[in-house]
Amino acid sequence: MNPKKLVIASRESLLAMWQAEHIRSRLKNLYPECEVEILGMTTRGDQILDKTLSKIGGKGLFIKELEQALQDGRADLAVHSIKDVPMELPEGFALAAIGERANPFDAFVSNRYERLEDLPKGSVVGTSSLRREAQLRARYPHLTIKPLRGNVQTRLGKLDNGEYDAIILAAAGLQRLGLDERIRLIISEADSLPAAGQGALGIEIAAHRTDLLPVLAPLNHDITHSCVTAERALARALGGSCQVPLAAYCTEQDGLLTLRGLVGHPDGSVVLQAEAQAPAEYADTLGRAVAKKLADDGAMELIEAVLSEQA
Repeated sequence: MNPKKLVIASRESLLAMWQAEHIRSRLKNLYPECEVEILGMTTRGDQILDKTLSKIGGKGLFIKELEQALQDGRADLAVHSIKDVPMELPEGFALAAIGERANPFDAFVSNRYERLEDLPKGSVVGTSSLRREAQLRARYPHLTIKPLRGNVQTRLGKLDNGEYDAIILAAAGLQRLGLDERIRLIISEADSLPAAGQGALGIEIAAHRTDLLPVLAPLNHDITHSCVTAERALARALGGSCQVPLAAYCTEQDGLLTLRGLVGHPDGSVVLQAEAQAPAEYADTLGRAVAKKLADDGAMELIEAVLSEQA
């Protein structure tokens, strides 16, 4: 039975609202008679901009208020960038669908330089991600990496004000906002392996709303779902959060998944990498297998050391 009305919970940033509008449009195409509304909300992650995410409780701060709206019935579904969704969902919530992935890579943005290799010694690069920081420091130890928080427009404004020589952002976010011209270079996975789920949108519901599963099923993209499942399984097995420099990127070809994982120290002194392949139906097992390879190489000890330094 087609739904009569659906309410989407979303953060109020321009990018989050674009994502919610995108899903609203998809739902309207699927169910023309359905009324689809967007409930815009401000989260604690949006309010606290003077500290890095790893210091204020992680990316879950971006979705708690949205989950409250799902729980108390003000909204039926919430739209998230999957990379902002904690690897362990709180009890009572479920991911109903994962949409087709957009560009999964990081973007180099600068008003003066064409690529990372062009930055002179001491250049200030802004990023909010320990994952990006660890990989940047490992490959370009002569650069100065500084925290960068805020929505996409805020971050670009800080670059334009001269606070940074370059900043690193998710390419998908810039492209979704029509800001392709700000991208100087898409950074290869060799230089910056993406975060688990980067570029994909997830649709979260309250777990008891099983009536929504068939309604939202057409929004799921099977290949993206398999790849993101593998990436999130890897991160989950290693206790992955934004407090740890951890990357996971999976691709698919002819039903075979290839997953690469990375764990590093924020100062770039240690970077561990591993990869493996498996059929798509074993995505979760593949994620855990690559996590075990990393653990065998010392990833858990490295993660414990990073967390104890932050405590």
